[in-house]
This record gives sequence, structure tokens and C-alpha cells, in this order.
Amino acid sequence: MPDQKKSSDKIWKILRELYERKIPFNKVLGLKIESLKMEEVRVKFEMKDAFVGNYVHGILHGGVISAVLDTTGGLTASLGVLQKMAGQTPEKIGKSLTKIGTIDLRIDYLRPGKGNYFVATGSIMRAGRRVSVTRMELYNDQDVLIAVGTGTYIVG
Repeated sequence: MPDQKKSSDKIWKILRELYERKIPFNKVLGLKIESLKMEEVRVKFEMKDAFVGNYVHGILHGGVISAVLDTTGGLTASLGVLQKMAGQTPEKIGKSLTKIGTIDLRIDYLRPGKGNYFVATGSIMRAGRRVSVTRMELYNDQDVLIAVGTGTYIVG
């Protein structure tokens, strides 16, 4: 069991490295993975002046919302890949994770994006061998639902 824990920790480290540090746009957004569980992903980012879409009201730009939900969906799809590749080496899993890409993305903007920080969550709806479908939600610092999304990702 200790070897399995070491392997699992190494895989989570690979995911953090990939999504927080290696993808330049995610660094611009300041995305931080709050939690990685097989049943849910949580990603947090702080509001910045550069993210404002409506300067009069100081509301988060829809493109930022879309990008964050897309990244959260991709990260969530990664968990499906991890489930399918159980027992493989972390290196082989890491290589597989770099092949994930967005096929389709739908975002529903429900409320203005007001807040000091935002948290996106993601869950797997279907994890297939080639395609995964995820559900994402974005909340503000008051736990108000701002937007929801569904993403389809190529995973194999």
C-alpha cells in the first residue's frame, strides 16, 4: 500500500505541474488546484483588474470564465484518464495527459461575475476510452453560482 500511495502522490504532482506551471495561460490566470479527488476537482483564482470585462461594474470577463471552466474540464477529464491507466507508470500517465484536448465546450453564464476570488469545480459525467464528458461550475467568494459548463474532451 505505501508504494501505491507514493505512485498516487507522484501522479497528483504531475497534474499540478502540468496545469499550474507548464500551461502558460493557466499561469496568467493564476489558477491553483485546491483539491483533486476522483469525484471532484476544485480550482481557485483571484480576481484581477486585467480580468474585468465590464469596466463600469467590475465584472469578470466571459472569456476568463470560459477559459477557467475549460481548464477545469480538462483537468477533470484527466482524472478519467488516471482511472483507466491505473497501474501504469507515472511517466506513461504523464505522457498520456499531454494528449488531452477540447472537442466541444458549452458555457451558460448565469449571473454577473462579481467577487474577490472564484472557485471552479468539475466532475466526470462519462469517461470513455477516447472521449470524456465533464460538468463544470464556477462560484464566487460568496458561494454564488456564476456559470456552468459542459465539456467534451479527447482523451485517447
